[in-house]
Amino acid sequence: MLNSNIIDYLDSKSKEVRLGILDTIGIDKRGHIGGSLSVADIITALYFYKANHDPKNPKKPDRDRIIMSKGHSVLAQYAALAISGYFSKSELKKAKELGALLQGHPEIRTPGIEANTGSLGQGLSIGVGFALAGKIKNLKYKVYVITGDGELAEGQIWEAVTTATFYKLDNLTIIVDHNKLQAIGPIKERYDLGNLKEKFKAFGCEVLEINGHDFKEIIQALDFPNSIYAKPRVIIADTIKGKGIKIAENNAQFHCNSLNKEEYEVAKKDILSY
Repeated sequence: MLNSNIIDYLDSKSKEVRLGILDTIGIDKRGHIGGSLSVADIITALYFYKANHDPKNPKKPDRDRIIMSKGHSVLAQYAALAISGYFSKSELKKAKELGALLQGHPEIRTPGIEANTGSLGQGLSIGVGFALAGKIKNLKYKVYVITGDGELAEGQIWEAVTTATFYKLDNLTIIVDHNKLQAIGPIKERYDLGNLKEKFKAFGCEVLEINGHDFKEIIQALDFPNSIYAKPRVIIADTIKGKGIKIAENNAQFHCNSLNKEEYEVAKKDILSY
């Protein structure tokens, strides 16, 4: 049974992460709010519960690798990295400014960022490369790649998945942020891939489905023991785009949008009461 203190701790950290996302957005500055909020609880569980990482030694060889393949949602990762101590929290408010440490998509010059992503699909291929390198070098690190459900329309995703299954990369976990909305509306109306669980299983993966906002389920999935068969793992996390800010929840307009001063203050209250 999970210790309730762990859940309470992660609930507290998830609020910090969401407030950090809000800091990067600020007032009257466009940013990818929706997808960053939908993945916030998953990011929280990785950085503050599961992953082996060290902000004082961000390049240690045995660190776990966390890759945001849906790079536009990196605001959640920036918040977690700042809270962890990879860089000052003050950097969050400078995000996307000319010359700032934090830009709109991940860059490896930022401490704690493992890969440049943004061109959808490429992050998983990079993650497969990291996982394969770990096997070759006999290093015990894990690789976690977060993808969007809209991103799964990219052919490169499925090429990476078949490579991962061929090489039996059981050190790779693919986490699908299944918020069901793309930039311009519902995925089912634009590029419906059908039953994601059965699709990944058909490609040779071990698949779990969870509530992506329930820390008990997230932790159980991350801790789930490896199958006796060497397979990459896929966690399909059912999430709500914009989770934590009421006006942004399930609202495709907040895939990338700005907040005026009044909306910002209301959003902050929403998060604090989340």
